[in-house]
Amino acid sequence: MIRAAGAVLWREGSVAVVHRPRYDDWSLPKGKLDPGETVPAAAVREVREETGFHAVLGRYLCRVSYEAFGKPKVVDYFSARAGSGAFEPNDEVDELRWLPIAEAAALVTGDNDRGVLERFAAEPADLATLLLVRHAKAGKRDNWPGDDDLRPLSSAGWRQAAGLRSLLPLWGPSRVHAAPRARCVDTVRGVADDLGVDVLPEPRLSEEGYWPDREAGLVRLLEIADGPGTPVVSSQGGVIPDVVATLADLGGLHLPDVPCKKGSTWLLAFRRPAPDWSTSDSSTGWPRLVSAHYMPTALAAPTT
Repeated sequence: MIRAAGAVLWREGSVAVVHRPRYDDWSLPKGKLDPGETVPAAAVREVREETGFHAVLGRYLCRVSYEAFGKPKVVDYFSARAGSGAFEPNDEVDELRWLPIAEAAALVTGDNDRGVLERFAAEPADLATLLLVRHAKAGKRDNWPGDDDLRPLSSAGWRQAAGLRSLLPLWGPSRVHAAPRARCVDTVRGVADDLGVDVLPEPRLSEEGYWPDREAGLVRLLEIADGPGTPVVSSQGGVIPDVVATLADLGGLHLPDVPCKKGSTWLLAFRRPAPDWSTSDSSTGWPRLVSAHYMPTALAAPTT
């Protein structure tokens, strides 16, 4: 199978469409994964190579499957905000156009790209994004003689944390939160160190803090999501499935199941509440979950 990744790169009012002289077609920026590369990293790299712009990932859009050169090919697409950069023609792409979505859909050559643009247009581009991480591996509780709050990451857990340190910055996080457990904090400490921020304790999102008052825990996560920038939140396996499933139900989002492996991440996207200009309140409710994408590992799949 050929694995590839791409993005709908957007800036105010328009999206990027590129012309590839090799195929003489107009398409969204995308390309094959390099060996040892994750899908999100490939999406960011391909956008930079084909458009010249740094991409800040947003919500997951969809997977497209088709036949290419006699092999099955799958392409995963994200929404991505255009950061710094500038386009320069090259051998792979000789022209870039920034177009409104309807004009971009009319220009792209493939029906698959039109379907991706349709999925992108179904929600606002600037959704609030939150990265909900289950702590990395920390060995078995029965084998740790000390306080369970202090149970450290295992060697495999530290490898997972290193992978998250590389993966999560692709969404441009600005804040890092964690349940007050050593394993939760250490899983995302590297991300916080690279940002130059502290890991903010979230007792409501620990197993002991969440279940006595689920509503308070859910409200706390929504408060974090409604804040500035993109937050990273590290929590536990006894909390995350219930949080994601409940928010999905409240948002009318169908999730067939809610897996939660150690070191995994749920990429959650929320529609912010609309301002209510008739009152002094700034909003009319809580953010509503409109997209949930599960990433079971931060490590690249092995290549053969």
